[in-house]
Amino acid sequence: MASSNRAQFSSRLGFILAAAGSAVGLGNIWGFPTQAASNGGAVFLMTYLAMVFILAYPLLVAELTIGRFGASNPIRSLISVAPKNKALGSTVGIAGMLGVSGILSFYAIVAGWFFGFLIGPLLSVAGFESAAAWLEGFSTERNLVLMAVFMVLTILVVRNGVADGIEKWSTRLMPILFVLFIAMVGYTLFQPGAIDGLKMYLVPDTSHFSPDLMVSAMGQAFFSLSIGVCTMMVYGSYLRKDADIPKTAAQVALLDTGVAFVAGLLILPAMFVAQKNGVQIYSESGALLDGDTLVFNVLPAMFDTMGSAGLIVGVAFFALMVIAALTSSISMLEVPVACLSEELNKDRKSVSWWVGGAIALFSALIIFNFGSMFGTVISVTTEYMQPILGVIMALIAGWIWKRNQVLEELSQGNPELATSWFWKVWPTYVRIVCPLLMALVFFWPLLK
Repeated sequence: MASSNRAQFSSRLGFILAAAGSAVGLGNIWGFPTQAASNGGAVFLMTYLAMVFILAYPLLVAELTIGRFGASNPIRSLISVAPKNKALGSTVGIAGMLGVSGILSFYAIVAGWFFGFLIGPLLSVAGFESAAAWLEGFSTERNLVLMAVFMVLTILVVRNGVADGIEKWSTRLMPILFVLFIAMVGYTLFQPGAIDGLKMYLVPDTSHFSPDLMVSAMGQAFFSLSIGVCTMMVYGSYLRKDADIPKTAAQVALLDTGVAFVAGLLILPAMFVAQKNGVQIYSESGALLDGDTLVFNVLPAMFDTMGSAGLIVGVAFFALMVIAALTSSISMLEVPVACLSEELNKDRKSVSWWVGGAIALFSALIIFNFGSMFGTVISVTTEYMQPILGVIMALIAGWIWKRNQVLEELSQGNPELATSWFWKVWPTYVRIVCPLLMALVFFWPLLK
Protein backbone atom coordinates (compact mmCIF):
# COMPACT_ATOMS: atom_id res chain seq x y z
CA MET A 1 0.00 0.00 0.00
CA ALA A 2 1.18 3.50 -0.75
CA SER A 3 1.90 6.14 1.84
CA SER A 4 -0.81 8.49 3.06
CA ASN A 5 0.80 11.50 1.38
CA ARG A 6 0.16 10.08 -2.08
CA ALA A 7 -1.07 12.68 -4.57
CA GLN A 8 -4.84 12.88 -5.03
CA PHE A 9 -7.33 14.70 -7.19
CA SER A 10 -8.43 17.77 -5.26
CA SER A 11 -12.12 17.39 -6.13
CA ARG A 12 -14.60 14.85 -7.46
CA LEU A 13 -15.27 17.09 -10.45
CA GLY A 14 -11.54 17.21 -11.17
CA PHE A 15 -11.38 13.41 -11.18
CA ILE A 16 -14.48 13.04 -13.35
CA LEU A 17 -13.19 15.53 -15.93
CA ALA A 18 -9.73 13.91 -15.93
CA ALA A 19 -11.12 10.38 -16.23
CA ALA A 20 -13.59 11.48 -18.89
CA GLY A 21 -10.70 13.24 -20.65
CA SER A 22 -8.81 9.96 -20.66
CA ALA A 23 -11.78 8.13 -22.12
CA VAL A 24 -12.79 10.93 -24.52
CA GLY A 25 -10.28 10.74 -27.32
CA LEU A 26 -9.90 10.13 -31.00
CA GLY A 27 -11.86 6.89 -30.60
CA ASN A 28 -14.98 8.85 -29.62
CA ILE A 29 -14.72 11.69 -32.09
CA TRP A 30 -13.09 9.82 -34.95
CA GLY A 31 -13.72 6.11 -34.44
CA PHE A 32 -17.30 6.04 -33.14
CA PRO A 33 -18.91 8.22 -35.86
CA THR A 34 -17.06 6.25 -38.56
CA GLN A 35 -18.30 2.98 -37.07
CA ALA A 36 -21.83 4.38 -36.86
CA ALA A 37 -21.73 5.59 -40.47
CA SER A 38 -20.47 2.19 -41.64
CA ASN A 39 -22.99 0.16 -39.61
CA GLY A 40 -26.38 1.69 -40.24
CA GLY A 41 -26.27 4.72 -37.94
CA ALA A 42 -29.02 4.50 -35.33
CA VAL A 43 -28.89 0.70 -34.94
CA PHE A 44 -25.17 0.88 -34.15
CA LEU A 45 -25.76 3.81 -31.79
CA MET A 46 -28.39 1.91 -29.79
CA THR A 47 -26.29 -1.25 -29.63
CA TYR A 48 -23.22 0.76 -28.59
CA LEU A 49 -25.13 2.54 -25.79
CA ALA A 50 -26.31 -0.83 -24.48
CA MET A 51 -22.81 -2.31 -24.60
CA VAL A 52 -21.25 0.61 -22.72
CA PHE A 53 -23.28 -0.30 -19.65
CA ILE A 54 -23.46 -4.07 -20.23
CA LEU A 55 -19.73 -4.49 -20.80
CA ALA A 56 -17.58 -1.43 -20.22
CA TYR A 57 -19.14 0.07 -17.07
CA PRO A 58 -18.72 -3.00 -14.80
CA LEU A 59 -15.07 -3.24 -15.83
CA LEU A 60 -14.53 0.47 -15.25
CA VAL A 61 -15.74 -0.03 -11.67
CA ALA A 62 -13.32 -2.95 -11.28
CA GLU A 63 -10.28 -1.01 -12.53
CA LEU A 64 -11.04 2.05 -10.41
CA THR A 65 -11.60 -0.11 -7.32
CA ILE A 66 -8.32 -2.02 -7.77
CA GLY A 67 -6.50 1.28 -8.26
CA ARG A 68 -7.93 2.97 -5.17
CA PHE A 69 -7.41 -0.11 -2.99
CA GLY A 70 -3.77 -0.36 -4.02
CA ALA A 71 -3.27 3.43 -3.86
CA SER A 72 -0.16 2.96 -5.96
CA ASN A 73 0.97 2.29 -9.53
CA PRO A 74 -0.77 -0.56 -11.42
CA ILE A 75 2.00 -3.08 -10.70
CA ARG A 76 1.74 -2.63 -6.92
CA SER A 77 -2.06 -2.26 -7.00
CA LEU A 78 -2.50 -5.59 -8.83
CA ILE A 79 -0.09 -7.30 -6.42
CA SER A 80 -2.04 -5.87 -3.45
CA VAL A 81 -5.30 -7.50 -4.60
CA ALA A 82 -3.56 -10.78 -5.48
CA PRO A 83 -0.77 -11.15 -2.86
CA LYS A 84 -0.53 -14.91 -3.45
CA ASN A 85 -0.11 -14.34 -7.18
CA LYS A 86 2.57 -11.65 -7.23
CA ALA A 87 3.99 -12.87 -10.53
CA LEU A 88 0.57 -12.53 -12.17
CA GLY A 89 0.04 -9.04 -10.76
CA SER A 90 3.49 -7.89 -11.84
CA THR A 91 3.13 -9.38 -15.31
CA VAL A 92 -0.29 -7.83 -15.94
CA GLY A 93 0.88 -4.44 -14.61
CA ILE A 94 4.00 -4.45 -16.78
CA ALA A 95 2.00 -5.63 -19.80
CA GLY A 96 -0.50 -2.82 -19.24
CA MET A 97 2.34 -0.29 -19.01
CA LEU A 98 3.87 -1.56 -22.27
CA GLY A 99 0.48 -1.76 -23.98
CA VAL A 100 -0.51 1.80 -23.17
CA SER A 101 2.95 3.02 -24.21
CA GLY A 102 2.47 1.27 -27.54
CA ILE A 103 -0.92 2.92 -27.99
CA LEU A 104 0.57 6.33 -27.20
CA SER A 105 3.34 5.76 -29.76
CA PHE A 106 0.88 5.66 -32.68
CA TYR A 107 -1.61 8.00 -31.01
CA ALA A 108 1.01 10.76 -30.93
CA ILE A 109 1.52 10.40 -34.69
CA VAL A 110 -2.20 10.71 -35.45
CA ALA A 111 -2.60 13.58 -32.97
CA GLY A 112 0.27 15.33 -34.74
CA TRP A 113 -1.68 15.14 -37.99
CA PHE A 114 -4.61 16.90 -36.33
CA PHE A 115 -2.23 19.55 -35.03
CA GLY A 116 -1.03 20.09 -38.60
CA PHE A 117 -4.58 20.47 -39.90
CA LEU A 118 -5.24 22.97 -37.08
CA ILE A 119 -2.25 25.21 -37.88
CA GLY A 120 -2.20 24.74 -41.67
CA PRO A 121 -5.31 26.79 -42.58
CA LEU A 122 -4.16 29.65 -40.34
CA LEU A 123 -0.77 29.77 -42.08
CA SER A 124 -2.52 29.63 -45.45
CA VAL A 125 -4.63 32.68 -44.60
CA ALA A 126 -1.47 34.48 -43.44
CA GLY A 127 0.11 33.87 -46.86
CA PHE A 128 2.43 30.98 -45.92
CA GLU A 129 1.01 28.59 -48.51
CA SER A 130 4.04 26.31 -48.76
CA ALA A 131 4.24 25.89 -44.96
CA ALA A 132 0.51 25.14 -44.84
CA ALA A 133 0.85 22.56 -47.63
CA TRP A 134 3.75 20.93 -45.76
CA LEU A 135 1.74 20.70 -42.53
CA GLU A 136 -1.30 19.20 -44.28
CA GLY A 137 0.69 16.90 -46.55
CA PHE A 138 2.20 13.53 -45.70
CA SER A 139 5.95 13.22 -45.25
CA THR A 140 8.40 11.63 -42.86
CA GLU A 141 9.76 15.02 -41.76
CA ARG A 142 6.32 16.50 -41.12
CA ASN A 143 5.22 13.40 -39.17
CA LEU A 144 8.34 13.53 -37.00
CA VAL A 145 8.05 17.23 -36.18
CA LEU A 146 4.33 17.17 -35.36
CA MET A 147 4.65 13.97 -33.29
CA ALA A 148 7.50 15.55 -31.31
CA VAL A 149 5.48 18.74 -30.68
CA PHE A 150 2.52 16.73 -29.41
CA MET A 151 4.69 14.53 -27.17
CA VAL A 152 6.34 17.59 -25.63
CA LEU A 153 2.90 19.05 -24.80
CA THR A 154 1.92 15.74 -23.17
CA ILE A 155 5.15 15.53 -21.15
CA LEU A 156 4.83 19.12 -19.91
CA VAL A 157 1.42 18.33 -18.41
CA VAL A 158 2.33 14.96 -16.86
CA ARG A 159 5.62 16.16 -15.33
CA ASN A 160 3.68 18.58 -13.06
CA GLY A 161 1.84 15.75 -11.31
CA VAL A 162 -1.79 15.04 -10.49
CA ALA A 163 -3.30 18.25 -9.13
CA ASP A 164 -1.04 20.79 -10.88
CA GLY A 165 -0.75 18.88 -14.14
CA ILE A 166 -3.41 16.31 -15.01
CA GLU A 167 -6.34 17.78 -13.05
CA LYS A 168 -5.49 21.41 -13.81
CA TRP A 169 -5.35 20.92 -17.57
CA SER A 170 -8.24 18.44 -17.74
CA THR A 171 -10.54 20.91 -15.96
CA ARG A 172 -9.45 23.60 -18.44
CA LEU A 173 -9.51 21.59 -21.66
CA MET A 174 -12.67 19.50 -21.19
CA PRO A 175 -15.06 22.49 -20.85
CA ILE A 176 -13.47 24.05 -23.96
CA LEU A 177 -14.02 20.75 -25.78
CA PHE A 178 -17.70 20.69 -24.76
CA VAL A 179 -18.28 24.31 -25.85
CA LEU A 180 -16.60 23.71 -29.23
CA PHE A 181 -18.66 20.57 -29.71
CA ILE A 182 -22.01 22.23 -29.01
CA ALA A 183 -21.17 25.25 -31.20
CA MET A 184 -20.13 23.05 -34.13
CA VAL A 185 -23.15 20.76 -33.84
CA GLY A 186 -25.44 23.80 -33.75
CA TYR A 187 -23.80 25.24 -36.85
CA THR A 188 -23.71 21.96 -38.83
CA LEU A 189 -27.34 21.00 -38.17
CA PHE A 190 -28.54 24.15 -39.91
CA GLN A 191 -26.60 23.41 -43.12
CA PRO A 192 -28.34 21.96 -46.22
CA GLY A 193 -28.27 18.17 -46.16
CA ALA A 194 -27.73 17.83 -42.42
CA ILE A 195 -31.23 16.43 -41.79
CA ASP A 196 -30.44 13.35 -43.92
CA GLY A 197 -27.45 12.58 -41.68
CA LEU A 198 -29.56 13.21 -38.57
CA LYS A 199 -32.21 10.75 -39.77
CA MET A 200 -29.59 8.10 -40.44
CA TYR A 201 -28.14 8.62 -36.96
CA LEU A 202 -31.37 8.73 -34.94
CA VAL A 203 -33.97 6.70 -36.89
CA PRO A 204 -33.16 2.98 -36.59
CA ASP A 205 -33.21 0.65 -39.58
CA THR A 206 -33.24 -2.86 -38.09
CA SER A 207 -32.15 -4.43 -41.38
CA HIS A 208 -28.59 -3.38 -40.48
CA PHE A 209 -28.60 -5.36 -37.23
CA SER A 210 -26.25 -8.37 -37.23
CA PRO A 211 -23.90 -10.34 -34.96
CA ASP A 212 -20.97 -8.48 -36.56
CA LEU A 213 -22.56 -5.15 -35.60
CA MET A 214 -22.93 -6.35 -31.99
CA VAL A 215 -19.27 -7.35 -31.85
CA SER A 216 -18.20 -4.01 -33.37
CA ALA A 217 -20.33 -2.13 -30.84
CA MET A 218 -18.91 -4.14 -27.94
CA GLY A 219 -15.37 -3.49 -29.13
CA GLN A 220 -16.02 0.23 -29.52
CA ALA A 221 -17.58 0.44 -26.04
CA PHE A 222 -14.67 -1.48 -24.55
CA PHE A 223 -12.01 0.71 -26.13
CA SER A 224 -13.83 4.01 -25.66
CA LEU A 225 -13.55 3.84 -21.86
CA SER A 226 -9.80 3.04 -21.87
CA ILE A 227 -10.41 -0.36 -20.30
CA GLY A 228 -7.57 -2.89 -20.04
CA VAL A 229 -4.38 -0.82 -20.17
CA CYS A 230 -4.30 0.51 -16.58
CA THR A 231 -5.15 4.17 -17.29
CA MET A 232 -8.29 4.03 -15.16
CA MET A 233 -6.47 1.98 -12.53
CA VAL A 234 -3.79 4.63 -12.08
CA TYR A 235 -6.44 7.39 -11.99
CA GLY A 236 -8.35 5.34 -9.42
CA SER A 237 -5.21 5.27 -7.25
CA TYR A 238 -5.46 9.07 -6.96
CA LEU A 239 -9.14 8.92 -5.98
CA ARG A 240 -10.22 9.88 -2.44
CA LYS A 241 -11.46 7.09 -0.17
CA ASP A 242 -14.82 8.75 0.38
CA ALA A 243 -15.68 8.71 -3.35
CA ASP A 244 -18.61 6.48 -4.34
CA ILE A 245 -16.90 4.43 -7.07
CA PRO A 246 -19.99 2.93 -8.79
CA LYS A 247 -21.62 6.37 -8.93
CA THR A 248 -18.42 8.11 -10.07
CA ALA A 249 -17.77 5.43 -12.71
CA ALA A 250 -21.33 5.89 -13.99
CA GLN A 251 -20.75 9.63 -14.31
CA VAL A 252 -17.52 9.06 -16.26
CA ALA A 253 -19.24 6.52 -18.53
CA LEU A 254 -22.18 8.86 -19.14
CA LEU A 255 -19.86 11.78 -19.92
CA ASP A 256 -17.76 9.67 -22.28
CA THR A 257 -20.82 8.22 -23.99
CA GLY A 258 -22.38 11.67 -24.22
CA VAL A 259 -19.33 12.95 -26.08
CA ALA A 260 -19.44 9.99 -28.47
CA PHE A 261 -23.16 10.65 -29.06
CA VAL A 262 -22.58 14.35 -29.73
CA ALA A 263 -19.66 13.44 -32.02
CA GLY A 264 -22.12 11.42 -34.07
CA LEU A 265 -24.49 14.42 -34.12
CA LEU A 266 -21.62 16.40 -35.63
CA ILE A 267 -19.90 13.96 -38.01
CA LEU A 268 -22.84 12.16 -39.64
CA PRO A 269 -24.80 15.33 -40.54
CA ALA A 270 -21.49 16.90 -41.65
CA MET A 271 -20.95 13.98 -44.03
CA PHE A 272 -24.30 14.60 -45.69
CA VAL A 273 -23.64 18.35 -45.79
CA ALA A 274 -20.42 17.52 -47.63
CA GLN A 275 -22.35 15.23 -49.98
CA LYS A 276 -24.86 18.01 -50.64
CA ASN A 277 -21.90 20.23 -51.55
CA GLY A 278 -20.57 17.74 -54.09
CA VAL A 279 -18.22 15.62 -51.96
CA GLN A 280 -18.60 11.86 -52.54
CA ILE A 281 -18.86 9.99 -49.24
CA TYR A 282 -20.26 6.60 -50.31
CA SER A 283 -19.21 4.28 -53.13
CA GLU A 284 -21.65 2.92 -55.70
CA SER A 285 -22.00 -0.22 -53.57
CA GLY A 286 -23.03 1.90 -50.59
CA ALA A 287 -19.81 1.45 -48.61
CA LEU A 288 -18.36 4.42 -46.77
CA LEU A 289 -15.39 5.89 -48.62
CA ASP A 290 -12.22 6.72 -46.70
CA GLY A 291 -13.60 5.41 -43.40
CA ASP A 292 -10.27 5.54 -41.59
CA THR A 293 -9.36 8.96 -43.00
CA LEU A 294 -12.85 10.45 -42.90
CA VAL A 295 -11.91 13.51 -40.87
CA PHE A 296 -8.87 14.23 -43.06
CA ASN A 297 -10.64 13.95 -46.41
CA VAL A 298 -14.41 14.42 -46.24
CA LEU A 299 -14.56 17.10 -43.54
CA PRO A 300 -11.85 19.43 -44.93
CA ALA A 301 -13.59 19.14 -48.29
CA MET A 302 -16.83 20.22 -46.61
CA PHE A 303 -15.08 23.13 -44.88
CA ASP A 304 -13.69 24.29 -48.25
CA THR A 305 -17.23 24.59 -49.63
CA MET A 306 -18.28 26.94 -46.80
CA GLY A 307 -16.19 29.94 -47.83
CA SER A 308 -14.84 32.12 -45.03
CA ALA A 309 -17.04 30.37 -42.44
CA GLY A 310 -15.34 27.12 -43.39
CA LEU A 311 -12.02 28.38 -42.05
CA ILE A 312 -13.51 29.13 -38.62
CA VAL A 313 -15.44 25.86 -38.46
CA GLY A 314 -12.44 23.84 -39.68
CA VAL A 315 -10.03 25.38 -37.17
CA ALA A 316 -12.58 24.84 -34.37
CA PHE A 317 -13.01 21.19 -35.36
CA PHE A 318 -9.31 20.37 -35.43
CA ALA A 319 -8.77 22.31 -32.19
CA LEU A 320 -11.40 20.02 -30.69
CA MET A 321 -9.55 16.96 -32.01
CA VAL A 322 -6.22 18.13 -30.58
CA ILE A 323 -7.82 18.76 -27.15
CA ALA A 324 -9.46 15.32 -27.16
CA ALA A 325 -6.16 13.70 -28.14
CA LEU A 326 -4.22 15.57 -25.45
CA THR A 327 -6.57 14.67 -22.59
CA SER A 328 -6.19 11.01 -23.57
CA SER A 329 -2.43 11.09 -24.13
CA ILE A 330 -1.96 12.61 -20.65
CA SER A 331 -3.56 9.55 -19.05
CA MET A 332 -1.56 7.17 -21.26
CA LEU A 333 1.81 8.69 -20.35
CA GLU A 334 0.81 8.80 -16.67
CA VAL A 335 0.73 4.97 -16.50
CA PRO A 336 4.43 4.28 -17.25
CA VAL A 337 5.52 7.48 -15.46
CA ALA A 338 3.68 6.44 -12.27
CA CYS A 339 5.05 2.89 -12.49
CA LEU A 340 8.68 3.82 -13.10
CA SER A 341 8.88 6.82 -10.78
CA GLU A 342 7.50 4.77 -7.87
CA GLU A 343 9.21 1.45 -8.61
CA LEU A 344 12.60 3.08 -9.21
CA ASN A 345 12.04 5.84 -6.61
CA LYS A 346 12.96 8.54 -9.13
CA ASP A 347 11.83 12.15 -9.58
CA ARG A 348 8.59 12.42 -11.58
CA LYS A 349 9.83 15.29 -13.74
CA SER A 350 12.92 13.51 -15.00
CA VAL A 351 11.03 10.21 -15.44
CA SER A 352 8.37 12.04 -17.52
CA TRP A 353 11.03 13.27 -19.94
CA TRP A 354 12.82 9.92 -20.13
CA VAL A 355 9.66 7.86 -20.64
CA GLY A 356 8.09 10.39 -23.01
CA GLY A 357 11.35 10.54 -24.94
CA ALA A 358 11.55 6.75 -25.21
CA ILE A 359 7.97 6.57 -26.52
CA ALA A 360 8.74 9.38 -28.98
CA LEU A 361 11.76 7.39 -30.24
CA PHE A 362 9.52 4.39 -30.83
CA SER A 363 7.04 6.69 -32.62
CA ALA A 364 9.94 7.85 -34.82
CA LEU A 365 10.77 4.22 -35.60
CA ILE A 366 7.15 3.70 -36.66
CA ILE A 367 7.30 6.82 -38.85
CA PHE A 368 10.49 5.65 -40.60
CA ASN A 369 8.85 2.24 -41.20
CA PHE A 370 5.30 3.54 -41.59
CA GLY A 371 4.01 1.01 -44.11
CA SER A 372 5.04 -2.06 -42.13
CA MET A 373 4.75 -0.86 -38.52
CA PHE A 374 1.86 1.63 -38.14
CA GLY A 375 -1.01 -0.80 -38.71
CA THR A 376 0.80 -3.59 -36.87
CA VAL A 377 1.30 -1.55 -33.69
CA ILE A 378 -2.36 -0.47 -33.73
CA SER A 379 -3.51 -4.08 -34.19
CA VAL A 380 -1.23 -5.56 -31.52
CA THR A 381 -2.06 -2.96 -28.86
CA THR A 382 -5.78 -2.33 -29.41
CA GLU A 383 -7.06 -5.57 -30.94
CA TYR A 384 -5.02 -8.00 -28.87
CA MET A 385 -3.38 -6.51 -25.76
CA GLN A 386 -6.40 -4.46 -24.58
CA PRO A 387 -8.98 -7.28 -24.78
CA ILE A 388 -6.64 -9.90 -23.30
CA LEU A 389 -5.60 -7.65 -20.40
CA GLY A 390 -9.24 -6.64 -19.89
CA VAL A 391 -10.25 -10.29 -19.54
CA ILE A 392 -7.40 -10.95 -17.09
CA MET A 393 -8.32 -7.91 -14.96
CA ALA A 394 -11.95 -9.05 -14.85
CA LEU A 395 -10.81 -12.50 -13.71
CA ILE A 396 -8.52 -10.99 -11.05
CA ALA A 397 -11.31 -8.73 -9.72
CA GLY A 398 -13.92 -11.50 -9.89
CA TRP A 399 -12.07 -14.66 -8.89
CA ILE A 400 -8.75 -13.84 -7.17
CA TRP A 401 -9.46 -10.71 -5.13
CA LYS A 402 -11.22 -11.61 -1.87
CA ARG A 403 -14.89 -10.69 -2.02
CA ASN A 404 -14.95 -9.15 1.47
CA GLN A 405 -12.03 -6.85 0.57
CA VAL A 406 -13.83 -5.72 -2.60
CA LEU A 407 -16.99 -4.93 -0.61
CA GLU A 408 -15.00 -3.13 2.08
CA GLU A 409 -13.24 -0.94 -0.50
CA LEU A 410 -16.42 -0.10 -2.38
CA SER A 411 -18.36 0.57 0.84
CA GLN A 412 -15.97 3.35 1.92
CA GLY A 413 -17.72 5.70 -0.47
CA ASN A 414 -21.18 4.21 0.11
CA PRO A 415 -21.81 2.42 3.46
CA GLU A 416 -25.18 1.10 2.23
CA LEU A 417 -23.67 -0.60 -0.84
CA ALA A 418 -23.73 -4.09 0.73
CA THR A 419 -27.56 -4.11 0.61
CA SER A 420 -27.89 -2.45 -2.78
CA TRP A 421 -28.87 -4.04 -6.11
CA PHE A 422 -25.41 -3.14 -7.43
CA TRP A 423 -23.63 -5.48 -5.02
CA LYS A 424 -26.13 -8.26 -5.74
CA VAL A 425 -25.34 -8.10 -9.46
CA TRP A 426 -21.83 -6.72 -10.00
CA PRO A 427 -19.56 -9.44 -8.46
CA THR A 428 -21.15 -12.26 -10.47
CA TYR A 429 -21.31 -10.08 -13.55
CA VAL A 430 -17.57 -9.34 -13.43
CA ARG A 431 -16.73 -12.98 -12.67
CA ILE A 432 -18.72 -14.57 -15.49
CA VAL A 433 -20.56 -12.25 -17.90
CA CYS A 434 -17.78 -9.73 -18.65
CA PRO A 435 -15.11 -12.35 -19.46
CA LEU A 436 -17.55 -14.20 -21.74
CA LEU A 437 -18.54 -11.00 -23.58
CA MET A 438 -14.92 -9.92 -24.02
CA ALA A 439 -13.97 -13.40 -25.21
CA LEU A 440 -16.70 -13.03 -27.83
CA VAL A 441 -15.23 -9.70 -28.98
CA PHE A 442 -11.78 -11.24 -29.20
CA PHE A 443 -12.57 -14.63 -30.75
CA TRP A 444 -15.48 -13.78 -33.06
CA PRO A 445 -13.19 -12.90 -36.04
CA LEU A 446 -11.41 -16.25 -35.58
CA LEU A 447 -14.71 -18.17 -35.63
CA LYS A 448 -16.00 -16.68 -38.88
